[in-house]
Amino acid sequence: MNRHAGPPESSDAPIPEPTYAERARTLVSLGRTGTLSTLSRRHPGHPFGSVMPYALDERGSPLFLISSMAMHTQNLQADRRASLLVAQSASGGDPLAAGRVTLMGEVVPVPSAETAAARAAYLAWHPNAAYWVDFEDFGFHRLEISDVYFVGGFAAMDWVSAAEYRAARPDPLADVAPGIIEHMNRDHADALATFARVLGSAQADEASMVSVDRLGFKLRVKSAERVYSARIPFPREVTTAEQSRAVLIEMLRDCRQRIAS
Repeated sequence: MNRHAGPPESSDAPIPEPTYAERARTLVSLGRTGTLSTLSRRHPGHPFGSVMPYALDERGSPLFLISSMAMHTQNLQADRRASLLVAQSASGGDPLAAGRVTLMGEVVPVPSAETAAARAAYLAWHPNAAYWVDFEDFGFHRLEISDVYFVGGFAAMDWVSAAEYRAARPDPLADVAPGIIEHMNRDHADALATFARVLGSAQADEASMVSVDRLGFKLRVKSAERVYSARIPFPREVTTAEQSRAVLIEMLRDCRQRIAS
């Protein structure tokens, strides 16, 4: 039996959720380290992967502090083309169900006029780099993005243009989402099951929150032998942890009134 069957069929309109561009920008803004793939100079045509800490500039472009002695830097001197893979932590679950994004483009040195801004942005994310940032062989580089590929888990993937990515903004709940999810799963499992039954039209035995954003949240629903996800919209946009708490209380009150009526 397929334990990952989809939710019950519905004729309702699609539930609002962030665009892939917003989700990609959010995922990259939450990360601190990715996998940089360059083209090997020693083995022409072969990709060469490197663990790469990064920061972001105001357009969401990754900034790297790299040494001229590093193999990836030597590769870039021969061919600037590269990609950066940033993956969401699977947190003990299926890594293929977690989000990830690949940023493609060319890695170029940061112009001297922009070095101070790049330095400030990078050290804000990686303060330990202060110990080697002024070494003569280190310099700041930027990935000039030409295309983006986003995967949000199973059956959620597509290309995102560089312009769409740059225009998007990280979700306002991104920094507080882990706390909201942990709190709801730990202390309000009954409320989540109620949301699944009343708002998700699911015969839910239990439900857990797996993600939350400004427009709503996603539940992992168990119903007998079936496991699937259900997207639940907020009645209005939420931008803070306090607002999310107030809206969730309001939604639970409404669900209980529906059940009682």
